[in-house]
Amino acid sequence: MGLDVGSKTVGVAVSDALGWTSQGVEIIPIDEEAGEFGLERVTQLVKKYEVDGFVVGLPKNMNNSLGPRAEASEQYGNRLKEKFNLPVDFEDERLTTVEVQRMLTEEADISRKKRKKVIDKLAAGLILQNYLDRKGKLTRI
Repeated sequence: MGLDVGSKTVGVAVSDALGWTSQGVEIIPIDEEAGEFGLERVTQLVKKYEVDGFVVGLPKNMNNSLGPRAEASEQYGNRLKEKFNLPVDFEDERLTTVEVQRMLTEEADISRKKRKKVIDKLAAGLILQNYLDRKGKLTRI
């Protein structure tokens, strides 16, 4: 399961059974300030999709350092580890949201209002796909 963690939403994506392709599933509303992280819904999705691990997007700064958003993503990953006892990997997500926005405006010509409803889900899919592609290249001979 791929997750794009923000302060107000978490985009969710899952892979196919072979781990070759990702697909955006939904956007879970959260409220970091109130301590509501959407883990009940994540639990339902973990069961539904028989998830065996997580890939959390890590929004590094352009100089490769970790800022407050990256630290919040790491904390979210730690919550997942504690709750599910499943592996959590982090995938550099620099520019994934920018790439998704470009795809939606230039290639699909989708309005700003509609983009807002899907962007986190698509970013989660891109984070997971990048991870799957990188992982596949590492294991192929």
